[in-house]
Amino acid sequence: MAALHAEAFAELCGVPTVVVPDNLKSAVIRAAFGMRDEPVLNRSYRDLARHFGFKIDPTPAYSPEKKGKVESGVKYVKRNFFGARADERDASVLAGELTRWVNEIAGMRRHGTTQKRPLELFEQVEQQALLPLPATKWEPVVWRTPTLRRDCHALVDGGWYSAPWRLVGRVLLARCTKRSVVLFWEDVRVATHDRVAAGTRSTVDEHLPEHRSQYRHRARSYWEQRADQLAPEIGAYVREIFDSDDVLNQLTKVQAIVAHLETFPLDRAVAAARRASFFGSYSYQAIKNILRKGLDMTPLPTVVVPESAAAERPRFARDIQELLQFPTEKNDAPH
Repeated sequence: MAALHAEAFAELCGVPTVVVPDNLKSAVIRAAFGMRDEPVLNRSYRDLARHFGFKIDPTPAYSPEKKGKVESGVKYVKRNFFGARADERDASVLAGELTRWVNEIAGMRRHGTTQKRPLELFEQVEQQALLPLPATKWEPVVWRTPTLRRDCHALVDGGWYSAPWRLVGRVLLARCTKRSVVLFWEDVRVATHDRVAAGTRSTVDEHLPEHRSQYRHRARSYWEQRADQLAPEIGAYVREIFDSDDVLNQLTKVQAIVAHLETFPLDRAVAAARRASFFGSYSYQAIKNILRKGLDMTPLPTVVVPESAAAERPRFARDIQELLQFPTEKNDAPH
C-alpha cells in the first residue's frame, strides 16, 4: 500500500496535507472505537507519512457514511471504465487507456456535487494546496522484531547485526531498508548498520563486552602484529606457539596469552616470554604461572656448551680392519 501512495503522489505532483486511510492493517493496526481510544498506526505507514510530510487521520470504525464520496468514486471507476472493458486482461493496455479515460472522460465530466469539471478544479484550486514532493526518493521500510543473541548479534533477514551486549535476550525493533538496518530498544536507537548479505555479520566492537571484543579477530597475522607491537621478543614467542604443532590450531591459546601479557609492564611481559620460550613452554597456564610467581624476574640458567674434541679411544677397543683380518676356523665340529 505504501508504494501505491508514493505512485499516487508522483502522479499528482504533490502530497495532500492530510490522508484519511481506512482501518486496514497496513495503515492502522488498531482502530479507535471512541474519543478515549488512540489508534495504533503501522510503523511502516508512519515512516511513509514522515517522509512525505502528511498527517494521518484514520477513518472512524463502523462509520461508512463518513467516507461515502470515496466509495462512490471507486464505484464510478469500476462501472464506467472497467465495465466497458470486462474482457481486457492486459495490464499495460489498461494502464494506457485508464490515463486517457481520466483526462478525457472522468476529468472533463460535470461533477454532481461541485458542478465543475474535476480536472479543471484540480488544476485551478486543489493542486496549489498540495505539499511539494520531498527532494529524496521514498524507500520502502520494513520493521522486524529480532532477539539479541548471546553473541550480541540479532538475526534480520538472514544477516547478523550487533547491538550493545547489555541488551542480550531482549526483543529489539529493526528498521530495515535496502541499504541499512537500524536497531531500537524502547524507541531509542542503539545500533546502525549497513545492509549485509545473508549469512554474514556486521559487528561494532563497542557492542561487545570489553574482554570479548578482541576475540572476534580470527586471523593469525592480526595476533602476530599485535604481539610485535608489544615487543619483538613477544612476537617471536607467539610465532613459536603457532608453529609448535603442525595440526592443532593455536589461535585461542595465543589470544589468551597476548591479552594476558598486555596487562603487565612491558619489561615483565618480555621477560616472561623469554623464559617460556627458553623452556619450550607454550601454554597460557605456563605464562600465567611465570608472572604470578615472579619467575620472570629470575635470571635464566646459563647454558654450558662442551667443547668439541677428539674422543679418547677406549682401552680395549680394536680396529675394524683387525677384526676383519682375524682368521676363521674351517672345522665344522661343535665346540
